[in-house]
Amino acid sequence: MIQQIDYFVIAPPLVLALVAGLVLLLDVFLPARPRTKPALGLVTMAGILISLGFVIAQATGGGGPRSTFCVPPERASGLCSFVVDGFTLTFGVLVLVAAVVVVLMSMTELAGGGIPVGEWYFLLLCTLVGAVTLPASRDLIMLVVALELVSLPVFALTAMRRYDGRASEAAVKLFVVSVVSTAVMLFGVSLLYGLAGTVYLSRLSDVFSGRIPAPGMADGAALTTGQDLPAVVTVGVVLVVAGFAFKIAAVPFHSWAADVYQGAPIPVAALLSVISKAAGFAGLMLVLTIGLSGQAATWAPIIAIIAALTMTAGNLLAMRQRSAVRLLAWSSVAQSGYVLAPLAVAAGSGSAITTVGASMAYLLIYAAMNLGAFAVVLLVSRTSAGNELDDYRGLALRSPAAGLSLAFCLICLAGLPPGLAGLFAKVFVFRELVEGGTGWLAVIMAANTVIGLYYYATWTARLFTPGEARIPHRPPPTTWPAIGLAVAVAVLFSLAPQLALDLTAL
Repeated sequence: MIQQIDYFVIAPPLVLALVAGLVLLLDVFLPARPRTKPALGLVTMAGILISLGFVIAQATGGGGPRSTFCVPPERASGLCSFVVDGFTLTFGVLVLVAAVVVVLMSMTELAGGGIPVGEWYFLLLCTLVGAVTLPASRDLIMLVVALELVSLPVFALTAMRRYDGRASEAAVKLFVVSVVSTAVMLFGVSLLYGLAGTVYLSRLSDVFSGRIPAPGMADGAALTTGQDLPAVVTVGVVLVVAGFAFKIAAVPFHSWAADVYQGAPIPVAALLSVISKAAGFAGLMLVLTIGLSGQAATWAPIIAIIAALTMTAGNLLAMRQRSAVRLLAWSSVAQSGYVLAPLAVAAGSGSAITTVGASMAYLLIYAAMNLGAFAVVLLVSRTSAGNELDDYRGLALRSPAAGLSLAFCLICLAGLPPGLAGLFAKVFVFRELVEGGTGWLAVIMAANTVIGLYYYATWTARLFTPGEARIPHRPPPTTWPAIGLAVAVAVLFSLAPQLALDLTAL
């Protein structure tokens, strides 16, 4: 089969891949001088901005969804591996804007030395290639490959601080968890492929919905009418959901999050909490709402239970933390539960479009709030090795810009005024749960929102309590742009929350 490649469609990940190779070559051939580090960071930033420009061009170009790597029409129609639509573009913008903040944070982290700069940016760009490709993937093989491309470079990034035992331990834990999750997911994928005889999500949906017969079944019967096969389908669905649950740190596969976040460099922790998590959610949404839409009655209750347990466990564990990074790690777990919750009503609503939109809107707002918090934590960590909550006492009094920025992000995460972005994000989710008939999950979410107020408010109060909080007298010049960009987006969503809904309208 000869496939035509539309290079404009694949331009965003292609640009990132080319720039990754360029960064590696420049690192080899440029002389080892102090100015080389910022130069490689600027090249990386330029590649991300060019890729973002292509995403914006695709969004404003009109003409509807575009696809490439398709099966020739004479073989089958409508089967494509790479599709650019509203879902893809929204996640592309989210990933690339978050990547700008992560690169600015990386420049701050690398300014201290001790970390190979060229390898760092190369691995970061490789992760971004996978994160941009994954939302466009429409077959199981490309989904798995893109998800692993997101995960594999992060192992090395986590262990990039040489001779740091905590970083090495975090990398090993992340590696083991990721390998297990991949094995579980591949087992589920193999079951689904064996039953449906296809890897394309749209064809999987047709088979599991009973619209077309399953290959190899007697008399061309549909899967949904069999007596034994639905149990096997259920096993495949559960295994796939479990594999993605590992990636997004959902209960009961959440225990790795705090140790990995604390041991990794803070820019890597921010990447895991936003970009890697967004990629995991993108893959989960695609598999559930497209490939397994006909099995929503099977996976929707599972998602509801996982969402309830995830938000509860994350909030309860966050209450016990005294480390800023560990608190943000468990907070990130709780936020995963909020993002998952709307997907649980897909079976009752009859359409997953609005539920996916609510999850994406929450994820979009959460990314801005969390990146802002991590950027300030990175700034404080340069003078406070322990990075305990008590190290933030008086931060708003000694450094109003940093203290107020962190306070605003924490208030947003709590959903309190004036951080209306977080409040509206929770309203989006709560509305979907009530309208979808899962009132019990809405009650659990409301209770968890109240629990979350405790640790967010406690940390915020420390910022305004007289203390000895310190930040570098002259931090690297990239620190404040990272904080400013994240906080500016959070303020924008607080002033115009409808913008998040408009961006995620499918």
